[in-house]
Amino acid sequence: MTKTPESSSAASAASPRFLPLLLLLFIGSGCAALIYEIVWFQLLQLVIGSSAISLGVLLGTFMGGMCVGSLFLSRIISSRPHPLRVYAFLELGIGALGLLIIWGMPLFSRAYIVLGGPGLSGLLLRGLFAGICLLPPTLLMGATLPAIARWVETTPRGVSWLGFFYGGNTAGAVLGCLLAGFYLLRVHDVFIATYAAVALNVTVAAAGLALARFTSHAPPAEVARATSVAAAPGAALVYVTIALSGMSALGAEVVWTRLLTLMLGATTYTFSIILAVFLMGIGLGSSIGSYASRHLERPRAALGLAQLCLVAAVAWTAWNVAKALPFWPVNPELASTPWVQFQVDLARTMWAVLPAAVLWGASFPLALASVARPGQDPGRLVGRVYAANTVGAIVGSLGFALLVVPAIGTQYAQRALVALAVVAALLMLGPVLSAESNRLRLTARGATVGVAVLVLGGLGAWSIAPIPALLVAYGRFSAPRFYNHGDFIYWGEGMSSSPAVSRLSNGVLNYHNAGKVQASSEPQDMRLQRMLGHLTTLVSQNPRSVLVIGCGAGVTAGAVSISPRVERLTVAEIEPLVPQVVSEYFGEHNYNVVRNPKTRVVIDDARHYLLTTDEKFDAITSDPFDPWVKGAATLYTREFWDLVKRHLNPGGVVTVFVQLYESGTPAVKSEIATFLEAFPNGIVWGNTYQGSGYDLVLLGQVEPTRINVDEMEQRLAGPEFGLVRQSLSEIGFYSVTDLLSTFASQGAMLQPWLADAEINTDRNLRLQYLAGLGLNKYEQATIYSDILRLRRYPEGLFVGSPERLQALRSALAFGQ
Repeated sequence: MTKTPESSSAASAASPRFLPLLLLLFIGSGCAALIYEIVWFQLLQLVIGSSAISLGVLLGTFMGGMCVGSLFLSRIISSRPHPLRVYAFLELGIGALGLLIIWGMPLFSRAYIVLGGPGLSGLLLRGLFAGICLLPPTLLMGATLPAIARWVETTPRGVSWLGFFYGGNTAGAVLGCLLAGFYLLRVHDVFIATYAAVALNVTVAAAGLALARFTSHAPPAEVARATSVAAAPGAALVYVTIALSGMSALGAEVVWTRLLTLMLGATTYTFSIILAVFLMGIGLGSSIGSYASRHLERPRAALGLAQLCLVAAVAWTAWNVAKALPFWPVNPELASTPWVQFQVDLARTMWAVLPAAVLWGASFPLALASVARPGQDPGRLVGRVYAANTVGAIVGSLGFALLVVPAIGTQYAQRALVALAVVAALLMLGPVLSAESNRLRLTARGATVGVAVLVLGGLGAWSIAPIPALLVAYGRFSAPRFYNHGDFIYWGEGMSSSPAVSRLSNGVLNYHNAGKVQASSEPQDMRLQRMLGHLTTLVSQNPRSVLVIGCGAGVTAGAVSISPRVERLTVAEIEPLVPQVVSEYFGEHNYNVVRNPKTRVVIDDARHYLLTTDEKFDAITSDPFDPWVKGAATLYTREFWDLVKRHLNPGGVVTVFVQLYESGTPAVKSEIATFLEAFPNGIVWGNTYQGSGYDLVLLGQVEPTRINVDEMEQRLAGPEFGLVRQSLSEIGFYSVTDLLSTFASQGAMLQPWLADAEINTDRNLRLQYLAGLGLNKYEQATIYSDILRLRRYPEGLFVGSPERLQALRSALAFGQ
């Protein structure tokens, strides 16, 4: 039964015993929020793309909604309702909107596809679409802490509990991050993950409503008077300081996530580990800061010292990432299971990141204590501090991701983080509160402290070294390749990734991205890249217009470009540095494809480009990042292949590269089975190295594929195909028979082997989880032999003269 106003005093005196229960509720709320964030980002990236700009739009919208919600709750929602009831209904609203988003995403997607496009209008539409989907629930998420804050008083003890609530919410976020990344999405899909989050919202709301029945709330008149309390002296400087703290925290997360994923491998598991460690540190720091704020007489000075300590913490992380961790004697190939490697990755991430994350976490409760005054409306107090912190976080995440890192690189970006910490420390440690005027003023002592802060900041910034080219190029294999990496002739840090080019002592060129070799002039790699390009144009009956997904070293696109039948070549590449710089180094091998008048380079996520263009192609070939790289699996889903089919002209051909090395059998099965669901008669071509399987090319058509061997031979014999013949001969194919003898299997033949394959869909993105577990496996020989074991001559696939067909049959029987 709800207590009457007359009993509120007794209830208020007893309410602190319920505060630990609220901490549990905030843990559940934070867990649900992170599950939603991961699910929503995964879903929305399928629609608006996974380019740096699209990710910036998503993150800015998500955090912007939380900022507005925290700031305006106390202005919109009356103080009369019990805070626990307000909190409970906010949780129910978040759950309802979570269901609406997951159920309504197909409708939202269709609307965006109809209206979306390139340029400024397309960017504005991405922001509008993200806002429609994310703003309503994030407004409610941001309002939860200010709502419950009205149930505590702005005494030092009460304010410390607000910090504990923030820490509990962050601890829940750690659980949600790990639960979603390692279980819900790996084993189930976005719907199950959403339902789990909704269940948490409902549980938290039910508990909040139950607690509201046994507790009371201060009379509204008291709250109304509390809003007129004057702000603490220097409150504006505290708001600026906590904004700078948020800016440096999210800027650091952008920079360090980028560097750590190079070192650990850019799998979805790695991203989960890094985010979990960041959140773990923030939650731990918030708890420490909350406890300390109860006993501090000068919380402003403590806040300033935390910012000053961040100078050393940022320098510590920068030193570890550039000088120490990449060269620890860790060889991921030696891990018995991926779960053992995850433990090593977790330990390295905690070693590097936790000190700074703890300090950022402690800053929030210290800022609350610095501006709190008795009698204030705690909802407005928390809302303002939270909003200031979130505004800084938005500026930091977007600014560092889209501007700072691409413009000046991670070394100077980390020096900028030090500068932000120095400014924040100066704001708190320089001005001194005057006892006579109750105002802040700068004294000689404050000026001395300021000089010391500047000196320490300068030393911290000077100590930050550039990121080593070895880490950019070889990532998790930096230590094993320390003495055998060749000469680095280029490395850069772009908007979406960090590419590099190296030259070995034997003259071989390597193109590196995502911390590994993505393409090279090694014979086996050249063979694959040119096979991908030439099969695309030779099998297609009339390949006038071709789309190449992924520029890379440009060798595949170059093989396409030299076909005299190709009139227009479109290359979709997500990182601007790749076609601008990297492909130039491989000009001898890619026929200077980027400079070819036929070529048009589109800087966009390939999936987003296909979703928003009406253009159709006679052939599409895809050579994206390895499927274990987070986000790459979106270019291997059943829905993506259906999208590709809609953009093929009649008789069109689609090809895709499938790697066998650094991949487990389940991942390869998923790639092939998913492709064959869209193209049931799809063909598998094999590229071998030293007699064993190395990688594959999958080829599919909407119509049944018929390859006329005679026509292909006659075509290649023409003088206009001289460059194509030369290109094929350089990789060991001296005739059409040589090329077609790489046939490894066709749709129906593989069904027994694929019986247990998991289909990769937009709903589960199963491939990125399977591939992430097989990152350090080398099962290529076994996988390829299993495929060949089921191979038989494909009756009806090849047509032509009996002599040529017999020659091909013999090559298949006794060749590969």
